[in-house]
Amino acid sequence: MKKIGILLLCLLLPFSTAFAQKLLTVETLWELSRIGSPIVSPDGKYIIAPVTQYDVPEDKGSTQLYLFNEDGSSQRAITAKGLRVSEATFSPDGKSLAFVSKRDDDDAGQIYLLPLSQPGEAQRLTEIPGGVYGIKWVGQHLYFISKVFPGKNWEEMKAQLKADKDTKVSAHQWNTLPYASFDHWIDEERQAHLFRIPAKGGDIQAITLPLDKQLPRNYQSASNYDVDAKEQWLAFNANGWDDQIDIKLDIFLTKIGSDKVVNLTPSNNAPDSRPTFSPDGKTLAFTRQSIPGFYADTAKLVLLDMNKRTERVLANNWDRSVSSFSWTADSKGFYAAIDDAGTRRIYAIDAIKDKVKPITQATNFGQPAITKDGQLYATNESFLHPARLVKVDARNGKTTRLDSFNDDILKDVDLGTYESVTYKGYQGDDIQMWIHYPPGFDSSKKYPLFMLIHGGPHNAISDGFHYRWNAQTFASWGYVTAWPNFHGSSGFGQEFTDSINPDWKNKSLEDIMQAVDWFKQKSWIDGDRMVAGGGSYGGYLSSIILGQENQPFKALLIHAAVYNMYSQMSGDFEPHATRFGHYYENPELYKSTSPHYFADKFNTPSLIIHGQLDYRVPVGQGFELFRTLQNRGVESRMIYFPDENHWVLKPNNSIYWYQQVKDWMTRFAEPGAR
Repeated sequence: MKKIGILLLCLLLPFSTAFAQKLLTVETLWELSRIGSPIVSPDGKYIIAPVTQYDVPEDKGSTQLYLFNEDGSSQRAITAKGLRVSEATFSPDGKSLAFVSKRDDDDAGQIYLLPLSQPGEAQRLTEIPGGVYGIKWVGQHLYFISKVFPGKNWEEMKAQLKADKDTKVSAHQWNTLPYASFDHWIDEERQAHLFRIPAKGGDIQAITLPLDKQLPRNYQSASNYDVDAKEQWLAFNANGWDDQIDIKLDIFLTKIGSDKVVNLTPSNNAPDSRPTFSPDGKTLAFTRQSIPGFYADTAKLVLLDMNKRTERVLANNWDRSVSSFSWTADSKGFYAAIDDAGTRRIYAIDAIKDKVKPITQATNFGQPAITKDGQLYATNESFLHPARLVKVDARNGKTTRLDSFNDDILKDVDLGTYESVTYKGYQGDDIQMWIHYPPGFDSSKKYPLFMLIHGGPHNAISDGFHYRWNAQTFASWGYVTAWPNFHGSSGFGQEFTDSINPDWKNKSLEDIMQAVDWFKQKSWIDGDRMVAGGGSYGGYLSSIILGQENQPFKALLIHAAVYNMYSQMSGDFEPHATRFGHYYENPELYKSTSPHYFADKFNTPSLIIHGQLDYRVPVGQGFELFRTLQNRGVESRMIYFPDENHWVLKPNNSIYWYQQVKDWMTRFAEPGAR
C-alpha cells in the first residue's frame, strides 16, 4: 500500500519533479576515475594504464596501475591503493614493469620493479637523493633523470638537500634566467642529468654529467632523450649556445661511456625535440620547428640516417604539427596523435612512401601504444565521456573499449548534446566552434549564452573531456555554451595559428564578436543574457573585451589573465620578446595590445581569479586588474588561491571555483530557458 501511494504521488507530480534530472555537476567530475596513456608489452600480452582517483574529503588523489585484457573482459589493479605511481615502462622482454613511486621512507620518487610473469611485490631499485623521473628501460639498464649538484657525490648531495631543508634562510638567488617554470622555482645550483642503473641493481653511471651538457633547465622528461636498443648511442636535448635567456634547443649525440658529444642540429635556431631511435637503430627521428620564440610553430618530423648522418623531412608540405609520435616495430613508419581542426586524430605516417593517412575521425585520441604486430591501444574521449581505454584497428580506426570505469557514475547523468559549427570570423575567414546545449534543450525557447575563451592562445579546444573548464557542466546550469577556435588556434594550419602574432588583440577579438552576432541570429539565444570568460590567454582576451565599448556581455570571468603586457616580464615566459622585441624596444606594440591601456572603458562586472603559485602569469596581474576595477567603481570580485598555480587543481578548490563562477554568472544572466 505504501509503494502504491508513492507511485500515485509521482504520477500526479510534474515529470521534472517526480524524476529529477541528474546533471554533470562539479562534484560528479571529482568522482570520476581518470585514465592515463596506456603502455603495452611488445608481444601485446600486457596492457597497462594509470588510473587516478580522488578523495574529496581528504583533498588528494592517488594513482594505481591497472592491467587490462585485450578483449576488455577484465581490469584489475596491480599496484596498491592510496599511493602515487607514474611513468610505467616495460622491460624489453615484457616480463617486468618499472615505475616511479614514493613509498615508505622515500623522500622523493624512486624506481620500483614489479614482476608480471610470476607473483611478487614491487621492489625499490633506486635510492637517489632528490628523486628520479623520466625513466626508460633499454637493454639491461633503467635510465633516469635526476637533478643533482655537479661535483657532489650522492652522500654529499643528500647532506646538501637536508641542509637546504633545515636552513632558516628562505632566500632564493639567481644570476641568470630561467628562475621559474609554471609553479616551481628553478634552483640555479642544480642541473638535470641522465643516469643509468642495471635492472638487477648495482652501480649508478652518470651519462651526461661527464659531457658537461645538462638537459634543458626549465623542463625535462623522458621525451628529452633516447637510447638505441643496443645501448650504444644516446641522443638528448640540451641548450646549443651560451644564451640562457633564449635557449636554443638542440639534439646532441654521444656514444654511451664516451666523453665526446656532437651537436646534430647546430644550424637550426628553433627547437629540435623528442629524439627517438628506430627499433632497428638505423634512424633517429625527431621533431623540428623553424621559428625561434614561437612555441606553436609547426613541428616537422625529421629522420636522421645514423650511418650517413643525412636528414630527411617527412610530409614537408603537410600543414599539421607532429608533437608526439611512436615508431612501428618494423622501423618503416609512425603513428601519431595529431591536433587536426578541432579533433585529435591518430595518423599513420609512412616513412618509406612519405605519406600520411588519418586512422581515426571523430572524438579525441591520445598517443597510441603499439605492439610488435601493429596493434594500437590508446585513450579515447569526447565532450560527453571522459577518457576510455580502447583497442584501435589500424586499418579503419574502429575501436573496442577495454575498460568500464565511470559507467556506474555516468549512467543516469544527462550530459546534454554538442555539435561543431563553422561561421565567418575576421575578414570572412572560416572559424570552427563547438556548441554545447543544456540537457532538455528546447529550440522553441530562449537560453542565455556562456562564451568560453580558450587559453594558449595556440591551443585549440578539441573534442575531449575537460575537467578544469567543463563545457557540459556549465551547460548543465542552463546555458548554451560555446568554444570558438578563433585565429591563433592550433590544428588549422601554420598561417592560421601564427596569424595573431604579434597582434594578440584584434583578430581573435573580432572572431569572438562575430560568434556573438552568429548566436544573436538564432531564435533560441537570448541576446540580453550573455556572459563570457576565459583563463590565461582567454583571460587576456576577456580583459580586452572588458575594455571595449558596447560589448554584449553582462559579466566576465577573468582567470589567470595577462592583464599588463609589460608586467608579464615578471613571469617565466614573455610572449613577444624573442620575435618582436621587449616593451622598451617596441613600445607601440604593447600599447596597442595590452588590456591595461583600455582601462578607461572598463564597466562590466568581472570575477577575477588568480593563484599565488602561478609563475607563468604572476599573481600581481590579477590584483592589478582587480584594483583597477575597484578604483573605477566597477562591481568586481577577487578570488585568490594561495596554494594553486596557473590552474586550480585541488578537489575542494576546484569545487569552490565552479561554485563561485556559477554564483557570479547567474547573478547577471539568469540561467535556463524562457
